Amino acid sequence: MRGKICGIGAYAPENFYDNHDIAKIVETSDEWIRERTGIVRRHIADEDTTMSMAVKAARAALENGKVEAKELDLILTATITPNTIIPCVSCEVQKALGAENATCFDMSAACAGFVFAYNAAQAYIASGMYRTILIIGSETLSNIVNWEDRGSCILFGDGAGAAVIRGEEGEVFPCVTHSDGTMGEVLACESRHQKGWEEKEAAKQTYLSMNGKEVFKFAVKKVPEVIEELLGRTDYVKEDIDWFVLHQANQRIIESVAKRMKIDICKFPMNISEFGNTSSASIPILLDEMNRSGKLKRGQKIVIAGFGAGLSWGASLLEW
Repeated sequence: MRGKICGIGAYAPENFYDNHDIAKIVETSDEWIRERTGIVRRHIADEDTTMSMAVKAARAALENGKVEAKELDLILTATITPNTIIPCVSCEVQKALGAENATCFDMSAACAGFVFAYNAAQAYIASGMYRTILIIGSETLSNIVNWEDRGSCILFGDGAGAAVIRGEEGEVFPCVTHSDGTMGEVLACESRHQKGWEEKEAAKQTYLSMNGKEVFKFAVKKVPEVIEELLGRTDYVKEDIDWFVLHQANQRIIESVAKRMKIDICKFPMNISEFGNTSSASIPILLDEMNRSGKLKRGQKIVIAGFGAGLSWGASLLEW
């Protein structure tokens, strides 16, 4: 038994900051940001929360898949920015959807979150424990960004994406994941719930911090490796893959991965110019956009790959 995506949906707040807006906050420019990241604007939550965006993306995915909320056996949300510690986002989504038959919990794996959640869903379906699973990536990264840090505030946006995965007979595809905790400090964010955080200088240590150079080096090395490892566990070669859907962290990273793998950049769809880096939400937002535009066709082979804080990274092969 394998899991197949039968519904996909996404949501992003209407409010956004373009690069000219960011230039009013820190010393930067539209040209500087575009050249280094490929980002033009990013959506920023105003009234929305991680939970409300998750609900909107989930409803869109259920509608797209023609699945009733009561059919869900599990709701799994990947997020590093829950608006409540307890109850978890997934339980709040269950309440809003009326998915009374679903077990619910959240997962914290940052930018690899959606891939890790997808892999977990596959494992649950293969074991026979659950048949219909809703996975969500939802983030309000604007809440943890230091808006005085030019190196990071230009990158991140808010949004949510969701997919309904249902068990069916068919070829079971592999998943590959890795983590390296020894590199955790290059992309980190301390909790504001720890004792004494108020005493830290303007609480700056509780904002997201990033060593951009090290993250870039990590991504352009590990992503090609994990994709090669994934395909090595199959009878497929890279030429058989229709799309490589990577976490939308930085246009330069994606272009470097394509170059290292000697694959046409046209097989690496991007929407980072519109959304920026939305962490766990980036892959499902992009898949939803591709689906609505008609780019995704039944039977196409797709590799999804996530990478980020932990450090953690992974890739999965799926058939649309």
